Order: sequence, then structure tokens, then C-alpha cells
Amino acid sequence: MIRTRAAWLLAIAATSSTLGLAACGGDDKTSDADAGASKELTVYSGREAEYAAPLFQRFEKAMGIKVRVRYGESAELAATLVEEGGRSPADVFFAQDAGSLGAVQDEGLFARLPKATLDLVPAQFRSRGGTWVGTSGRARVLAYDSRELQESDLPDSVYDLTGREWTGKVGWAPTNASFQAFVTAMRKVDGDAKAKAWLEGMKANNAQAFDKNSILRDAIKNGEVLVGLINHYYVLEAIHEAGGSTGKYPVKLHFFPNGDIGSLVNAAGIAILKGADHAGAAQKLVEYLLSDAAQEYFADEVGEYPLIEGVKADPSLPALASIKQPEVDLSDLDDLKGTLDLLQETGVL
Repeated sequence: MIRTRAAWLLAIAATSSTLGLAACGGDDKTSDADAGASKELTVYSGREAEYAAPLFQRFEKAMGIKVRVRYGESAELAATLVEEGGRSPADVFFAQDAGSLGAVQDEGLFARLPKATLDLVPAQFRSRGGTWVGTSGRARVLAYDSRELQESDLPDSVYDLTGREWTGKVGWAPTNASFQAFVTAMRKVDGDAKAKAWLEGMKANNAQAFDKNSILRDAIKNGEVLVGLINHYYVLEAIHEAGGSTGKYPVKLHFFPNGDIGSLVNAAGIAILKGADHAGAAQKLVEYLLSDAAQEYFADEVGEYPLIEGVKADPSLPALASIKQPEVDLSDLDDLKGTLDLLQETGVL
């Protein structure tokens, strides 16, 4: 597996060569300076097409700007951007998690965003350096089978899941970017030794690995595991698909109390590449994703937490401000390589 930064980049470069650019638009790129107002831009999107494509289509229709998209895992795209450096064709990086944004920010590849744009979002969901801004919030939760468990049966800390009573009953998705960002936060807050012990304890406790959060969610619904560590909105998504009744859907959400690291609220976010050929169009996309229309999409159709004032989250969720958070700065979740190394060292990956 990936052991050094060079090997990491080489592996990701091989993967990224298989990722195509989606959407229409010619291959000839015209700079904003030449065109005055660019009519296209290129986005590297770590958010899946299922969630991002409808927004890009609405943006195209509203602004008349063609969006060319390269989809991939956020970590893969972050590594690709670092490898490409100033040669990257990307104008924008739309990432699933703050850690991937931080990894690219550390290389000095992002332009600073206008203060007015940054100020639309609470300080905890944007870069200290002003180079990326959160577009939606996603809480880490313990999803559980309500046919077999009650809220009172669930642990107060994610660390308790290594207990014997949870042997073989817990699912997780170690290849998921949000899980990896969560482990990075665990390392930052509680130290590498404790994070390593937890990973080893979970593996020894026969935690069941799934490729995606949605697959894990469905495994809980189907009785394959009792609980799973996922982002909250995957359950809301399934509830909406089932007709919108939280009472009928068997998978419920448990938010770890008392600021436990298991209750981390991360953010999907966006940044503009320094020297982007279509910086003006890129800024318009950033502003669009922070508009009422886009924030309502994140809240109503995806089930995430909106981050701008005046847009409400799904009423079945606890208020974002009520979720007691661990003391972690999302800007610090940038050591993706260190987390991947730890996951590989412990045999989780």
C-alpha cells in the first residue's frame, strides 16, 4: 500500500488517468482575461455525481457557464492536484471533506477567497487561511438498527465500540474519505497512540468493512450488522427514498454526547486553484454553492446541514449548534498521508 508521499502520488496518478471529464464543452480553454467573462470552468469533484451533478446542472442553467467535471475520491483528487501543481487544468476543487482541502492548501495551490464569501459561513467551517469554504455540514454518527436496539443501549463514546459486547456487530467504511478525516481528527485530538489502539481494537473486535456508507447503511437495514459509523445524511437519504417517514425506516441516528470525537461535524467544501484559467467563473460557482437555492438543495435533497444563515436543516435532525463538538479545527485535518499510513500499519486498509 501507499507508504511514502512519492509512492502515494504515483499510485494516485495511475488511478486519476482513468478518470474522465464529464459534461459538454470544447477542449480549447479560454482564460477569463481573454474572454472577459468565461463561459466554462473545470471542476475536480470529490463529491459523487449523484449529489454534485444536479447542482452543476442548475448552475449551468442559471449562469450560462459550462461545467466540465472530473469525479473521483477526494483523497485521490487532492493527490492529483498536488502532483499537477501549477499545470493542473482544474479551476475548482469541490471536496467531500476538509482534510482533502487542507492537504492541497498546504502546498500553496489555492487562491484566497473574498472575505465577503468566507463570512457567509461560520468560522469553524472555513479555512483559517481563507482559501477554502465549507458548503455543507455532515455529522459523524452511529447508525443503529432500531428493531434490535434502543437509544439507551448505545455507547457514550466511539471508543466503547471496542468492547466485547460489540464483537462482530459494528460496521465501518475505512476507504471512505469522511472516515479517514474522522481518524485524522481522532489523531489530532487524542494522539496517534490512542487512535492506533482504537483501530487495532476495532479490527480485533471483527468490525465489518464496507466499501461505501450507503452499503453500510443498507447492511444495517438488512440485519447484517447492528450499528455502523457513517455520515448522518445517508440515513436521511434512505428515509426520503422510503417515503419520508422516519418512524417507518428501521435505521436511526445516535449522536455521541459530551463532545466525543465520534460526533465530529466535518464539512464538504470548495476552493479555487491559484492561477485558475477561469477564476471569475470559479468564483461564481463558489457563490452559487453558498446561495439559498444550493443550501436548500443540500438540506432538503441530500439531508446535510446547510451552513449559511436563514436556511433550515431537516426538522428530524438536532440543531447543528446543539451538537457538542470535540475541540478540533477542521483546517488541521490535513495529514491524510499520516492517517493512511496508520490505517495500513494496523491492517485496516
